[in-house]
Amino acid sequence: MSVNKGKIVQIIGPVVDVSFDVEGSELPKIYDALEIIKANGQKIILECQQHIGEDTVRAVAMDSTDGLSRGMEVNTTGLPITMPTGDKVKGRLFNVVGEAIDGIGAVSNVGGYPCLLYTSDAADE
Repeated sequence: MSVNKGKIVQIIGPVVDVSFDVEGSELPKIYDALEIIKANGQKIILECQQHIGEDTVRAVAMDSTDGLSRGMEVNTTGLPITMPTGDKVKGRLFNVVGEAIDGIGAVSNVGGYPCLLYTSDAADE
C-alpha cells in the first residue's frame, strides 16, 4: 500500500476521525497505524479502529491529542503498530508504540510483532 494522505475532521478526546477524500486514496485497514507530525516535530501515532463512511476512519490516539486540530495532515503507514522482539528487549522499557523510554537508546522494531488494540468485536471474529 502506498502512503495515503488524509485530513483530521474531528477530535473528541483520544478519538480522531480522519477523512481520505482525495481521489485515488484508499482507506487504511483496521488496526493500521496512522502518523501525524505536529508543528513542533512530535509524531503522534493513531490506530485505525473503524471505517465510518465512504472515505472516513475513526482512530484512537496513542498519545495526547493536545495541539491537534481539524485539517492537519495524516499519513498512513500500511502496517499495524509493531513492537520489537527478541533478546534486544530484555530489561528494556517501551511505550505503547514500541519506542524505548528507558534512556538507553532506540531499538529497531523491524521483524517485530504487531501490537493490536483488540476490541470485544475483534475477539468474536
